[in-house]
Amino acid sequence: MSRPSLKHRLEYGLFRVLSAFLTALPDGVALRLGEGLGRVAGHVVRRRRVVVAENLARAFPDRPPAWRRRVAGDSWAHLGREAVAMLRMARLQPEDIVARTEVEGMDSLRSALAEGRGAVIVTGHLGSWEIGGAAVSARGIPIVAVAKPMANRRFDADLVATRARLGMEVVDTGAAPKRVLRALAKGRPIALVADQNAHANPVFVPFFGTPAATHRGPALFALRARAPVFVGVCVRLPGPGSRYRVTLERIDVAPTGELERDVERLTAAHTALLEEAVRRTPEQYFWQHNRWKRRG
Repeated sequence: MSRPSLKHRLEYGLFRVLSAFLTALPDGVALRLGEGLGRVAGHVVRRRRVVVAENLARAFPDRPPAWRRRVAGDSWAHLGREAVAMLRMARLQPEDIVARTEVEGMDSLRSALAEGRGAVIVTGHLGSWEIGGAAVSARGIPIVAVAKPMANRRFDADLVATRARLGMEVVDTGAAPKRVLRALAKGRPIALVADQNAHANPVFVPFFGTPAATHRGPALFALRARAPVFVGVCVRLPGPGSRYRVTLERIDVAPTGELERDVERLTAAHTALLEEAVRRTPEQYFWQHNRWKRRG
């Protein structure tokens, strides 16, 4: 393995200093600082500011411009806040995660896992997907999370270590085809974040009324393993501190035996449920990503 570049070493050093500083602050102070930094980023990063405005106009064309501007600003504040919350996760224990979260749908997930085929949990960049996975794992159901490694190896190692300490196993996207199917065969739940623009062999399904290039992996894994599918969402609750609600909703789409048709139907179903969740808390969605970059 090659040595980290000077750039990555400097980035990691700065990250460690910032992480130590933010971890030392009281919870409320650190989170408010994160919100402020997020709002500043929304003014400074012009390219992403334009993407956010375009995405909100596409998703909510009937809303007044003032409403969309407020949601845009709040989404930047949420992004900053959750970035700080994720840094502070490194000091949390599983019991801390349980104390900060409430989960709806655990009984349904346990019943599905009892069928012996595992479960595919599909989520998106809404609320805190990291806290969501940790909340399920901390309650005795270790999640196998599929994630793309970060470019900076040291950042990635820290994040993987935090996830492991909270009960999650991380599978590199490159190794996912084999390892995910093996995990499902052992009856384990896998989790995939599947709401970003898909570059390779996507399936186009509606998202806020516009076809969006969507990853077919979750549907393919579920169909090949005959595993049940859940949409998992973790949103921050209003009020001081860090409190979250996790919801797990099972999708029942009867297979037809035609693979491409079944992939499209299942993908459309989990995308529609994610859209419903985003509509309830649009300020907690990652509008900074160009979701409709690729057109069908």
